[in-house]
Amino acid sequence: MTMSWQAQPSSSRSAALPVILLYDVPGHSPQPWAPNIWRIRFILNYKRLRYKTIWVEFPEVETTLRSITPKILSNTNTIAEYLESTYPARPVFPDGTRALQSLFVHYIQEVFAKPLLPIMVPLSHQQLSERTQAHFRGVQYPQGGLTGPQREQAWHTVKEQFDFLAAIMEKNCGDGDGVVAMGHEVSYADFALCSVLIWIERMAAHDGWARVRTWNGGRWHRLWERCKEYMDEY
Repeated sequence: MTMSWQAQPSSSRSAALPVILLYDVPGHSPQPWAPNIWRIRFILNYKRLRYKTIWVEFPEVETTLRSITPKILSNTNTIAEYLESTYPARPVFPDGTRALQSLFVHYIQEVFAKPLLPIMVPLSHQQLSERTQAHFRGVQYPQGGLTGPQREQAWHTVKEQFDFLAAIMEKNCGDGDGVVAMGHEVSYADFALCSVLIWIERMAAHDGWARVRTWNGGRWHRLWERCKEYMDEY
């Protein structure tokens, strides 16, 4: 996943900001799905920055990057930090929360989402073009994905992570709204978590999101609704 930007001519001061180019991987559906890229899309929408999505197949990524002349950033968290520093209005890292949010996002990425991989990776692989699928031959998860009791057991393991996080988020109910990570306002932590929810909804709407949205008293659907206004796709 990569982001670059370049200035575009404009006639107004507000439109004079550079147009940010967000490079994403296409699937069979026109809807974006990759969770790491959705983190950045959330920030761009929240900060009301002008951007354009450029669709690039995985085999073309290296060639595309070599052809780009503007500045390039390719690590999701690095991009988030850069956007916050360069465009400080409407912060996604409120004062004093950067360290805590970084820990939260690391947990989402390295612990919370891990049980989803045996389910979601094969589904995501099937959504890619044949050319990109060939690029990832040999992936460790079976191409057809889990089925039957194995799949149900996998979802049970996923729910254990959701249950644990729900119990942690519930601690915000006393002095926050109990929905978002930082108490009252959405932040990068919420965008990282909601990006996983979008991944589930786009790849497993009936088998996955239909169950996840009801877990923990509908908490995850409420978070989706809080973040929904920042789900624009350009």
